[in-house]
Amino acid sequence: MRPLVLASGNRGKLRELEALLGDAGFALSVQGDHGVEDIEETGLSFVENALLKARHAARETGRPALGDDSGICVDALDGAPGLYSARYAGRHGDAAANNAKLLDALRDVPDAARGARFYCVLVLVRHGDDPQPLIAEGIWEGRVLHAPRGAHGFGYDPLFLDPASGRSAAELDPVVKNRVSHRGQALAALRARILQALPAAG
Repeated sequence: MRPLVLASGNRGKLRELEALLGDAGFALSVQGDHGVEDIEETGLSFVENALLKARHAARETGRPALGDDSGICVDALDGAPGLYSARYAGRHGDAAANNAKLLDALRDVPDAARGARFYCVLVLVRHGDDPQPLIAEGIWEGRVLHAPRGAHGFGYDPLFLDPASGRSAAELDPVVKNRVSHRGQALAALRARILQALPAAG
């Protein structure tokens, strides 16, 4: 098995990656399984933050690491919450508060102006000082609903309408979501390169 650390404590992301890489012989874990805490996200772009996180996890664990930085960018809010999606309401990872703040910010915005997209950058480093990180991105276009719908997923999924299906991201079957989502697109673009960069042992 190829060890690969997800530079995050988000087990929702881990479940998605397991579904997308589970058949490729990876022993996936989150950095918290190795006692690694989050690094401060000081980058000014998604790719900078993903690289910061990947390098930190790789240095602390001595294993290849996959950094993920993603968020929801809303047209009516000039791209916010964007980089600050996970801590939009102040506390990192408080999905209920983040969703409530987003709904409040869009309270008087009509459907036609509620366009949004999920954006994801994935960065793989073989070791902490890897000079050739592998980078891929994915974009999922949609719009923000007026109220949460669905019980799957995490984060802003209950508020994000997938126009192709007419369902929220939280209403989609996880298999379908993994195929169409921003993270699924990014990992599909990166998958073959990961397999080449991290050959199976023995």
